[in-house]
Amino acid sequence: MLIHKEKYTFSTCYSPGYTHTINTLIISRNLNIISIFAGMKTCFYILIFFGLSFLSEIHAQQVSPVTSGKGYRVPVCVYEGDTIPCITLKNIYVYPKLKFKNKRQERYYYKLVRDVKKTLPLAKEIKRAVIETYEYMETLPNQKAKEQHMKMVEKGLKEQYTARMKKLTFSQGKLLIKLVNRECNQSSYQLVKAFMGPFKAGFYQAFAALFGASLKKEYHPEDDDKMVERVVTLVENGQL
Repeated sequence: MLIHKEKYTFSTCYSPGYTHTINTLIISRNLNIISIFAGMKTCFYILIFFGLSFLSEIHAQQVSPVTSGKGYRVPVCVYEGDTIPCITLKNIYVYPKLKFKNKRQERYYYKLVRDVKKTLPLAKEIKRAVIETYEYMETLPNQKAKEQHMKMVEKGLKEQYTARMKKLTFSQGKLLIKLVNRECNQSSYQLVKAFMGPFKAGFYQAFAALFGASLKKEYHPEDDDKMVERVVTLVENGQL
């Protein structure tokens, strides 16, 4: 009972005014804490907003061209002290319109287009293989290492291209020989001779001759192969 009375006496020692003051202080303190958190929350949102704005600006600067309003953002250059747009346009090749004398000429032309589209990628692959093989062989220490590497290259080329070469027609094979000369500035015979030696070059030349072809056939864009050059140029440029 004494303990209970002391508690009772202690609890009743507060006056209404004092209790009101304590409650006011507690409420004021809580409001201050809430205000601090609200301010921190606002600052956090502001930082996020500016961060996203900064990232979007960087992304907009990296992507080109980007639509901006009614126009496009393009590269610029300084010309005679003035900053002007600088745009590199792709070349467009214009040839006289073809006039076929008969249906046979027309069929020949479209067959040529088909054959070029099929053999030109092969000729470009052969060019890359020749360049890579030559550059690697220059790093080999002696002739024996070069010969061993060429045997590996020859085996790899046969595995990679034999099936594809079998699908070519006779006319496509002859066209490929010319296009290899166009891409590499050397005839197929010269390439085989340079990498595999004169014996194998002679062997492959004799084998081609059995089918009426020649590895020594060269490409003449200004004469016999003028039409082929026209088709190749348009195909390379994506106009055909």
